[in-house]
Amino acid sequence: MTDGVLLRGPLIALRGQGVAVATAAHLLNRAGVSINHEPGTRHPVPVIMLSDPALTLLRDVSGRTDLFADKPRIERRVVRWGPGEAVAMPHGAAVVSENDLADALAASLIGNNADPSTITMLMTIHGMAPFPVSATQRFGERLSSTARVRLSSQADPATCWIESVVDGWLFLTPDGTGGAWLLAVGGAPDVLASQAPMIAPLIETMEPASGTFDTSPRMLEQLAGDGWLALGTAALAFDPICGDGTAQAVREAILASAIITALSRGEDQAALITHYQSMLLAAMRRHLQLSLPFYGGAGSSPWWRAQYAASRAGYDWCTARLAKMPEPRFALHGFDLVRRELVA
Repeated sequence: MTDGVLLRGPLIALRGQGVAVATAAHLLNRAGVSINHEPGTRHPVPVIMLSDPALTLLRDVSGRTDLFADKPRIERRVVRWGPGEAVAMPHGAAVVSENDLADALAASLIGNNADPSTITMLMTIHGMAPFPVSATQRFGERLSSTARVRLSSQADPATCWIESVVDGWLFLTPDGTGGAWLLAVGGAPDVLASQAPMIAPLIETMEPASGTFDTSPRMLEQLAGDGWLALGTAALAFDPICGDGTAQAVREAILASAIITALSRGEDQAALITHYQSMLLAAMRRHLQLSLPFYGGAGSSPWWRAQYAASRAGYDWCTARLAKMPEPRFALHGFDLVRRELVA
């Protein structure tokens, strides 16, 4: 049951793991949609700083008002960006792992596989490759790695630190155990830490870094088509510089599940696909717009200039694509998608 709509019989193929897939499964399961799940494999992120707005969103989805109430908290953020001095500001977040997030909703993926031969397939949701369309837009080249560190005695375990350096930037997140994870964007953690006068003194010891991975914002050029939707970081990924990636994954799942319920009621599939594509394209455009001041104001090295130019080009690309799309015909009402004229 979702917003008064009870669904019976439709089958969704759901591929992948992670927050977006688990959230979509939870909402579809609650709506009475049968799921045929293909989990695949992926390496979970070791630590996520889940902002209070993202936490509220997850609590609304799960119906658990105490979700992650027992996890370590971050109450302050200290930022040293560009030539200015470090600035401290209040910040509210819970420190969790990606496994914690997936486990909170994973029950929806257990024992819910339906027999595809007995039920008509409604749509496939792809949360992992291969996708029906593989062409991808990348808005920068930001190779990153993480390293586990032991914090010095002067490091407050309820504070996180963000610092730009000549060749990239660093994000130090305590994990509540006396240690922390150091995310290095643009270079190796030990190299970038040597350029970081604020963060370097906070690190007592550093373990070997992980292999590199891509943290540049990127998205499939097509995120929906006849009989399929794509979601999750494999399909659309935000730069961690704005800290909104987990909330975006949840929002994608809410929209995807709402598309499915609207489709099962007989709404036009082409209109729903266009709506999904345009909403995610608009989300990427907003993200790039928010990122531009960070990349424009951190430094003048070749690395920073290149990343700013790529972000700007991505913003322009999204703007041009959105200009060719129709005005949205639907709006979210709770977790349901309805025609705009019905909620005006």
